[in-house]
Amino acid sequence: MQSSVQAVRDITKEGLSSAVHRSKRLSRAGLLERLFTFAFRGLVYPQIWEDPVVDMEALAIKPGDHIVAIASGGCNVLSYLAADPARVTAVDLNGAHIALNRLKLCAARHLPAYEDFFRFFGKADQSENTAAYKRFLAPQLDPVTRAYWEGRTLTGRRRIGHFSRNFYRFGLLGHFIGAGHWIARAYGCNLKRILTAQNMREQDEIFAAEIEPLFKKRLIRAMARNPASLYGLGIPPAQYKALAGDGADGMIGVLRERLRKLACDFDVKTNYFASQAFGRSYAGGPKPATPPYLERANFAALRDRSGRVETLHGSLTDYLEAQSADSLDAYVLLDAQDWMNDAELTALWAQITRTARQGARVIFRTAADERLLPGRVPAEILARWSYDEARCRDFSARDRSAIYGGFHLYTLAA
Repeated sequence: MQSSVQAVRDITKEGLSSAVHRSKRLSRAGLLERLFTFAFRGLVYPQIWEDPVVDMEALAIKPGDHIVAIASGGCNVLSYLAADPARVTAVDLNGAHIALNRLKLCAARHLPAYEDFFRFFGKADQSENTAAYKRFLAPQLDPVTRAYWEGRTLTGRRRIGHFSRNFYRFGLLGHFIGAGHWIARAYGCNLKRILTAQNMREQDEIFAAEIEPLFKKRLIRAMARNPASLYGLGIPPAQYKALAGDGADGMIGVLRERLRKLACDFDVKTNYFASQAFGRSYAGGPKPATPPYLERANFAALRDRSGRVETLHGSLTDYLEAQSADSLDAYVLLDAQDWMNDAELTALWAQITRTARQGARVIFRTAADERLLPGRVPAEILARWSYDEARCRDFSARDRSAIYGGFHLYTLAA
């Protein structure tokens, strides 16, 4: 088992290095890139930060579709099952994300009831979860995934214990959000107060009182100028550069506008991204706002269809190279292309175009408000695909996660 776990770590390390490292090792840029890959080897996203409701509308998933997606935290992969695709292949360079996807799928199949599943991933902060893991899940997991969750962190605690202490406070993103709350309190601001708003007018008022002043603080402005301070958001150096150029006031202006959108453009009572960002958990109550895979109405379908999901630890481009021509229907790239150079983008899109069936859809997000592909991917490849800019801007405006500059949908033309 130990050799298998080490092999997974090696795949994660090599894959991330290939994806991120572009500069000389001892240059400033090279050091930043290597610091990022070191931080990114463990769990990054306890919750994925792309809106699956927007995804499913854009993808127009049909029975019989085979979807290929970057796995990340698995919220979207599991949510897509509500739309009844024939198959979902989830691929990720990060072994911790694959372990989380496999744990969620195992729980959907083997926990006794919806209440147990929701307690595990919706609340994620109760001691009953560790008991449920031992009784129902551990015996069903593959050895590598079980070794990951029963392995110990630097504090000496087993990773599975995170689900009894609010799992969403862990991982690189969870720690980043926690640090943001700590800094805000140090300046006398209460980020949680936004969740008490009774209407969107109050959301605007609370943002102005509790959050807007933080962007004028010298420490926060200095942190925004340092790419390493934003690694907790999963932003590699190349993506930071694109993002910083997306606003008149640099990175601090971009962060202020994205956080304003999250706090003010959607009703916080129904936006689970706001609940996680400002409350560090899903909201309570009889009808909490959650990703679709955690909704009671979708649980039966999730349980019945969980066997349709395949999880693979590795490169998406490598996976596509092994597939037959004209065999896939939908591709979910998250923001991975922001990490890629022109050669990597071309290799990926060459394989997407080769494997895509007529009418196939590709969705992805960009940190900056940019098209990304024109001028970087050969024109003869992009000519095969159609792009509706107005529709994409509408999807971007309705993406409740609010952290991206652009949502993009490409459809294979006849």
